[in-house]
Amino acid sequence: MKRNSSSVVEVSRLRVLDLELDLLRREACRNGEILNLTPQEFVLLEYLCRNAGRVVTRSMILDAVWGMRIQPDTNVVDVHIYRLRGKVDTDGCRPLIRTLRGVGYVLKDR
Repeated sequence: MKRNSSSVVEVSRLRVLDLELDLLRREACRNGEILNLTPQEFVLLEYLCRNAGRVVTRSMILDAVWGMRIQPDTNVVDVHIYRLRGKVDTDGCRPLIRTLRGVGYVLKDR
């Protein structure tokens, strides 16, 4: 039997506007500048990129990024989003990470 290798496609890069993630090297760039992200920030940004344009709640982020369900009133997601926003949405760049108050976050893809 022949294997159909075209049926399995590995994605090694994610791109949202001028933000690019290299999943093999675990690097993120914005406008060609490499972002100095912690491993946890990279995983969070990858999750946001994979869900670009969709609203993700704190609970969804906690489950996907940290692999656990903890109290929804914790601010761990907010703190990480704040730090990530400081690295991704720098001066002169169009803000990508948006907060929908009382709902969650969205990475704008347009």
